[in-house]
Amino acid sequence: MIRICPKCGALLLRQNVRCSVCEASSEEENSIPIPETVAIGPQKAEATEEPEWRRELSRRLREYRARRHPNEVGESRPELPIYQKISLEPRAEPEEPPKRPRVRNQRPRQPQRVEICIQPELDFSTGDRSHPQSPLVPVAGLAERRAAGAIDATILALTCLGFGALFRSLGGEIVMAKADAVIYLAVVALIYSLYLFVFTTMAGSTPGMQVRGLTVVSMDGTLPETRQLLWRSFGYVLSAAAMMLGYFWALWDEDRFTWHDRISQTYVTSASPVILPEPSVYGSR
Repeated sequence: MIRICPKCGALLLRQNVRCSVCEASSEEENSIPIPETVAIGPQKAEATEEPEWRRELSRRLREYRARRHPNEVGESRPELPIYQKISLEPRAEPEEPPKRPRVRNQRPRQPQRVEICIQPELDFSTGDRSHPQSPLVPVAGLAERRAAGAIDATILALTCLGFGALFRSLGGEIVMAKADAVIYLAVVALIYSLYLFVFTTMAGSTPGMQVRGLTVVSMDGTLPETRQLLWRSFGYVLSAAAMMLGYFWALWDEDRFTWHDRISQTYVTSASPVILPEPSVYGSR
């Protein structure tokens, strides 16, 4: 038995011994005995009783379960979740099945066709305006145009011969060497360019065309503008510089046009050009 001092309430471990706190005598009749519970073996930790609140909570939980689930009253179930043992060991994660390598459907690649255009087509067309629009002003035939070209070539040849004769009469010497041949070709090209540029831009046609009664007109049959005549003069030079390919182009063209015809949007005709009426000074009311 453990006794308590009646004055200060200190524990008295021995009988008939004065209190170490208040020094009061500890007699058996004056001290208050306290029963001591002793547990032996593994039941030592279970000797202590549960607190009152836990017993009351367990009782109410059993009554609640009996009302809600009367068929499960007899089954052994834990009173509260707090009594369930919690395992601190890590759970073993389920092994994932080995992933199969994805096999892509490899389709055979189709051979790609690559077209390489070495020589581009010379297309100077601009839609419907690239063809003659007036049936009253047809394109001159190739025979007439060849005759006019032959006259112009004769005039150019006579001009070059006259220039060479003048150069010889002034004391110059004509030597057939490589350097001199380049100079002769440059002089002939210059005379050819000036001849066509002057007569085409100033008169609208070359002397050979005028002799054969040919005229240069636009695609609508009217007289061309100065801008078109300048482009036609440039087209003459380009056609001759390409080894005369621009002139021979008329053999394959659907309208029998040459390069200078396509570039300037003009053509040669033997008919009279269309004359548009001049706008009236007095407007319509």
